[in-house]
Amino acid sequence: MSHGCAFAAIVARMNSTTTVIVTLVLYKLVLLSIGVWAHRRSQDQGEFLLGGRRIGAWVTSLSACASTTSAWTLLGVSGFAYFIGPPAIWLTLGIIGGFVINWCWVAPRINRAAAQTGALTLTELLLGGDDTYARLARRVASVIILVCFMFYVAAQFQAAANAFNESLGLSVESGIVVGAAVILAYTLLGGFLAVSLTDSVQGALMLLVSILLPVVTVFFVVALGGSDYIFSVRGEAFSIAPPHAGLAAIGFVIGSLSPALGQPGQPHVVNRFMAARDYQAVRRGRIIALVWVAFVFVGMTVLGLAGRVLYSDIGNPEDMFFVVTQRLLPPILAGIVIAAVLSAIMSTADSQLLTGAAAISRDWNLKRARRAVGLKFTYAAVTAITVGATLLALFAPQSIFLRVLFAWHALGASLAPLVYMAVLGRQVRSGYALAVLICGFTFTVLLHQLPDMPGDWLERLVPFIVTMCIAIAGSRRIAAKHE
Repeated sequence: MSHGCAFAAIVARMNSTTTVIVTLVLYKLVLLSIGVWAHRRSQDQGEFLLGGRRIGAWVTSLSACASTTSAWTLLGVSGFAYFIGPPAIWLTLGIIGGFVINWCWVAPRINRAAAQTGALTLTELLLGGDDTYARLARRVASVIILVCFMFYVAAQFQAAANAFNESLGLSVESGIVVGAAVILAYTLLGGFLAVSLTDSVQGALMLLVSILLPVVTVFFVVALGGSDYIFSVRGEAFSIAPPHAGLAAIGFVIGSLSPALGQPGQPHVVNRFMAARDYQAVRRGRIIALVWVAFVFVGMTVLGLAGRVLYSDIGNPEDMFFVVTQRLLPPILAGIVIAAVLSAIMSTADSQLLTGAAAISRDWNLKRARRAVGLKFTYAAVTAITVGATLLALFAPQSIFLRVLFAWHALGASLAPLVYMAVLGRQVRSGYALAVLICGFTFTVLLHQLPDMPGDWLERLVPFIVTMCIAIAGSRRIAAKHE
């Protein structure tokens, strides 16, 4: 009997592994095919960096959502909820609030401003002047974006490698290299159009998984212990109260809600608004995006809480997603889910690669870039960032959740105040804009070195408050003809 069970287990494992491999291969062929199809439509900077500004509502919304989240959401948020329990809901509320700010207030105004100015990047839109401070500010912004996206992309590569290791037994090093190679190939082939289309597929897959897996997990919780299990977490009363008291509790809530403030400062997301066909595409995309983020983030939070009830033996919280998938789903279905998530994680990095490359190849020397017609420098920048992020993931591994949050808040503190001023119809003088960039990034890096506080509110909020004050002090009303 034991031999028969062992044989059945081996067959089940082979079925799951084979399904993952086949699904991955097919998915990657689809991505590469999209890249080849988009190649002939991406032969100049306007096409390669913004898809010719003809992106419709569905692609705009799904690609923006997918590029905002992915590895950090599926593994990081579910792992955070598993680790900390119901208070993780505060982080989910912060992210959803950021989506509301971005889509209801920022998106339509940024879309109109980009169409009027012809800007191809967020930095060009915010800092398009030709005085000495403006040129220096663009270069500082380029460096900040490059550094942050190195961390962002490295986190995606690391997540993909961990997933390969968990599901296929492939070494972490091999997983990083394979994922990086495929992403680099279709990004170089098709540029923004290919990236947006593949991210849309990714967004749909994430939505499917974020509904399916939490539902299955909650079903097992109910079947195991009924309603007592739903309102109890490891014997503790279900409460969203912070796991601290007094001022520490307030700091936890503020720090968890703070990602909302930095969302407008994420250039790989805001450039989706710039590429949208028109206001109608943004308006329709807004509804899709808000429904998507509610399902995905609530789903991952529920998954983490339900997984916390079922399993107490998961050493690394960021592995919880894969543990639940492998233990609760039939082998074939588990293989499909893991393959879909692997593909989603790997393809998220493409947006950061493209935006980082634009920062170096266009924003660094805007005058020369506006005259250029070829894409050789842009191709070289994409390749260089991929190589740098691969090396960072290989030789400096770190928590995916913390690495992405650091990059998120560094960008938010540096760029979001300038975006807020722009959508309010105010222009920040070049010297003040330079101060915003330097202070936002420097303070975030310095405070990141301090011991973690409840909600990390010091790192997440203080740099933003400082730079917002600088931006307000250095802003002036834009002339009516530019409004």
